[in-house]
Amino acid sequence: MQDQLKYIELKTGYSDDGPAWIGMVQFSKSGRTIYFNGQAFKSLNGQGVGANYYDLESLDEYWISGVKKDGTDRHWAGGGKIMIQKDIVDQYLTITGWSELDKNQYELVEIAPTDKQYFKDLENETLEEELDFQKLKEKELHKLTDEELDFLIEEFEYDVQSTKFSKARRSLSRKLTELQEEKEKRAITQ
Repeated sequence: MQDQLKYIELKTGYSDDGPAWIGMVQFSKSGRTIYFNGQAFKSLNGQGVGANYYDLESLDEYWISGVKKDGTDRHWAGGGKIMIQKDIVDQYLTITGWSELDKNQYELVEIAPTDKQYFKDLENETLEEELDFQKLKEKELHKLTDEELDFLIEEFEYDVQSTKFSKARRSLSRKLTELQEEKEKRAITQ
């Protein structure tokens, strides 16, 4: 995909007034990963609350969209300066039809390059871990090593805490309880 001019706003920890940028983003070959300012973003596939992407490293949620012709990129309830990539200002002014930027609303900034290979490696590593996790989840409890059991307990504890939907949380909690009971049985027999 071709590079595109986008509006990017951090949502995690903020309402509609998080740090925001307008800049040129790059895409992975599949178009499913967006690269910008030293970061990589993946779609939340409609699962976000006020956000549509997440940062691959920090897991912070972001709103990423095309820029608006009328310059109203930030949510109407939000506020704060928008950082704009220095070398795309002319392109942004052309889109909006403005002759200059309002210095009270925009701040010119340099954008860091993104090491795409680093994020490709990170995604592949995560995918391998997920596959291992999937295999372990399917393994019969009594066939798990103590190390594998501890790993699964840790993963399920994290998933239970981070899941937003109660139905999914109940299902994860049941599995976590099974794993913890297996660990207790082993402690008794040792």
